[in-house]
Amino acid sequence: MAKINTCVFISGKGTNLKRLIINSNKYDFPIKIKLVVCSNKNAEGLKFAKKWSIPYLIFKNNKFLSEKKILKSLRNYKINLILLAGFMKILSKRFIRSFGKSILNIHPSLLPKFKGLNTFEKVLKEREIKSGCTVHFVTEKLDEGKIILKKTFFIEKKDNISSLKKKTQNLEYNAFSEAIIKIFK
Repeated sequence: MAKINTCVFISGKGTNLKRLIINSNKYDFPIKIKLVVCSNKNAEGLKFAKKWSIPYLIFKNNKFLSEKKILKSLRNYKINLILLAGFMKILSKRFIRSFGKSILNIHPSLLPKFKGLNTFEKVLKEREIKSGCTVHFVTEKLDEGKIILKKTFFIEKKDNISSLKKKTQNLEYNAFSEAIIKIFK
């Protein structure tokens, strides 16, 4: 089975990256992670790239130069898919256009509600009864791309920012892989 060369962009603990790497090593999973891009040189998630010997790049502060360097690396590794897995930077319109292929993002709310940052605070403030995560295509407009799938859970009275984050992350671990299978199988 020919797999899709994929790059995962991260910023933090890399727990979604870990699940994606494990799944990508399965024979029938449609992607192969060839590169990791990280916006934080001290991110815990880099340990997963190192553990599985996946090359990685650090996204530097100079956004324009960094994006140019990353685009060159994406071409060198023949990357056809980017997965934004907890990547806490907004890619420029120029970058998205220049890559010209599929970019998927996992977002910690039920889009189109609560785009951008601080989603858990927004969910609590609006007294939502359900929350979850959304996997969607990335476009030049923040969190506006076509939705691939959503995973939901009911919010309990005792829930707070921390518990919402944990419940959402537990859904994300399967949601990203399910979305990839839905698109590429």
